[in-house]
Amino acid sequence: MKPEVVDAYLARIGATRTTALADLQELHLRAIPFENLSVHLGERIVLDEDALVAKIVERRRGGFCYELNGALAALLRALGHEVDLLGARVFLGERLSAPLEHVALRVGSTLVDVGFGDFSLRPLRLDVRDDQHDPEGVFRVVEAPDGDLDLLQDGEPQYRLDPRPRTLADFGPTCWYQQTSPDSHFTRKPLASMPTAKGRVTISGSTLITTEAGRRTERQLTDAEALDAYRGLFGIGLDAVPSKAPQVTSD
Repeated sequence: MKPEVVDAYLARIGATRTTALADLQELHLRAIPFENLSVHLGERIVLDEDALVAKIVERRRGGFCYELNGALAALLRALGHEVDLLGARVFLGERLSAPLEHVALRVGSTLVDVGFGDFSLRPLRLDVRDDQHDPEGVFRVVEAPDGDLDLLQDGEPQYRLDPRPRTLADFGPTCWYQQTSPDSHFTRKPLASMPTAKGRVTISGSTLITTEAGRRTERQLTDAEALDAYRGLFGIGLDAVPSKAPQVTSD
């Protein structure tokens, strides 16, 4: 990554080259939204580091796990960190998703994840089995079968991490599935979400969801209100509201 791009990326999240890793994760989460709008705007997501970084730095957008953690991995490497991409299976109630449906980062013995929505704000230690306290709850890393690790949040399993390093290209098939399959969570409706100082703000479909001090409120938005909310809450300027049906084609 070119030095000027590194500086622009850091400026986007309010960080510097000397910002600690723990602070980088939280700043990233608070500045760059988790969103799937490309799926509903007809924008094909390609797992190319330059394209992912450009989306965040130049286009002032966010993304879902492959994009957010893929771009952050590039930034961390440019800052001198050794980073592994790790695949994960997400817990869907009592069952697990297919492999590689989520990507997280291992930096040394630390888990860094800016692409799982309402999850830890600070990195988690992968070599610790005790409770780890975070503003978003109490987390625990638990041994799982075949050398995997389960990530628990307030006692509830979130995903099962495979410790074998992966490449960004390994996630291409599942990234394509997430963009196109009617069974994918991301094709169901447009979504944008970020933590706030008091909780979290989300646009899900045409519903604005605000959580403050554990109290949740919902409000239906008109198209004009939704465009204003995307811009005002997430810094995303759109010409039209995203479609509720995925538009990505195979070309």
